[in-house]
Amino acid sequence: MAWTKLWVIAYRDLIRNRRRTFFTLLAVALGLALLIVLNGFIAGILDDALQNSIRLQTGHVQVRAETYEDSRRSLQWKDLVEQPGEIAAQAATMPEVAAATPILWADTILNTSSESVGMQLYGIEPDSAFYDPIRASLVGGNFIEANDRGGVMIGKRMADSLGLKLGENVSLTTINADGVPEEGIFAIRGIFDSGVLVYDEATVFMPIAKAQSFALTGDRASTIIMLLHDENDADQVAAAVTAPGLQALTWRELNAVFLETMGTAMSFYWILDGIVMLIVAVIIANTLLMAVFERIREMGILSALGMKRRQVMQMMIFEASIISLAGIILGLAIGLGFVALLTQNGFVMGEMAGSTPTIPLSAVVYAKFAPETFAWLAVWTFIIALLASLYPAWFAARLEPVKALHAS
Repeated sequence: MAWTKLWVIAYRDLIRNRRRTFFTLLAVALGLALLIVLNGFIAGILDDALQNSIRLQTGHVQVRAETYEDSRRSLQWKDLVEQPGEIAAQAATMPEVAAATPILWADTILNTSSESVGMQLYGIEPDSAFYDPIRASLVGGNFIEANDRGGVMIGKRMADSLGLKLGENVSLTTINADGVPEEGIFAIRGIFDSGVLVYDEATVFMPIAKAQSFALTGDRASTIIMLLHDENDADQVAAAVTAPGLQALTWRELNAVFLETMGTAMSFYWILDGIVMLIVAVIIANTLLMAVFERIREMGILSALGMKRRQVMQMMIFEASIISLAGIILGLAIGLGFVALLTQNGFVMGEMAGSTPTIPLSAVVYAKFAPETFAWLAVWTFIIALLASLYPAWFAARLEPVKALHAS
């Protein structure tokens, strides 16, 4: 019997019970749509956190002293970069580099009349294009100026938490390069709202010249941070700016812990994907088995007329193929539609965005299209649906014609 005839028979068998076929098809569609939306949202979260980390914290490339460690935030001269301005100026001439600027990092304690909070002090060059996102996110006051010797900027989240207002004085305390506590009084010049809660609640900006004087580091900096036009050029730029006594780190190395954590977390979502697909497979297998039991006598007639067991199995597999393909098409339409909606409107994370200090999530997270992932989800849904049809197909093929003909 030609395959085309088997396809026709399979289709006719399915439309006999349109309601059951429709709900099985709908189960496939909704299962796939759920997986597409979930994976699109997860892709958006991962991309959001990584891009926030790059644009606000790590850049694409950093040049540091070989002995500098993130965990220590050392201000000792041996751990800092000498003549950072010259290195930054040289890096800025490279065509791959969009911005290059020195930064001095220090752990600090912000003190008010009623509370003390640990924060990270950023000594920055205010005119650098690297800080354009912060400049654009000002919600009050002005961006600090390079010659400002007594002003700082803090995030809106921290300002609201401590009840601080523009122009108000705060005390900052840090351990300087000599290992001695250093305290200074600074006025709040500006308040920013980057949309990244963990960043806004723990960062204070100060002109780098004042930060160097405050921390007694001379003209040294913790790092020279660079933004590139294309992140794929990071290895090339890092190799070009490496020098004796210095190390150049790319965004992959700087975000290694985050990337590893997300890689581990993704295994959970793969398990969830598998569970949803198995549920869909069980529904398909149940539908086909019910169809077999309803048509035992018909199977016997077909076998008596010469249909081979192989052809019976093919017919059942074709039925599963029709259901799964139709469900996949519908599921893709539903899933991609919701992903498109989430790429435009996003999902408001609210306070949840600040619940993970190591993951810089935005207050509103947008989904992201991941065509390759969506394609694989569709392919695996189809494969698992076909595998689920094997037992009903085998069961149908093993029916003895004589017994099947006498079935009631």
